[in-house]
Amino acid sequence: MLHKSLAKLSKFTAGDDTQFVEVLHPKNDSVDTGFSLGHASIGVGKASLPHILEKCSETYYFLQGEGKVYVDDEWTEVKTNDMVYIPAGARQYVVNTGEVDLEFLCVVEPAWYAAQEQIVD
Repeated sequence: MLHKSLAKLSKFTAGDDTQFVEVLHPKNDSVDTGFSLGHASIGVGKASLPHILEKCSETYYFLQGEGKVYVDDEWTEVKTNDMVYIPAGARQYVVNTGEVDLEFLCVVEPAWYAAQEQIVD
């Protein structure tokens, strides 16, 4: 069994400018998974930078707040308990349109590495 508390994990600014915590990652934990799990946060009135993960799909599960998710030429509004799937190679970003931090879980398959993330205009 592996058990962690989000409050005890280190937060950093990811390449897309979100506040990010690696909750579960095969490079950090003694687990053999084909995915990584992160917790992301975007402040009120802020947005992540447009980016592409060439070889990774992402699934976002929204824990708190309201926002918009842009994927290639589409967008959707999101709120607490919504999920968005983003295919590998898609240009994407998230905007916080609410009045509290927008918080969401990121499941990345295969596991996320900073070098795979390409920031785009």
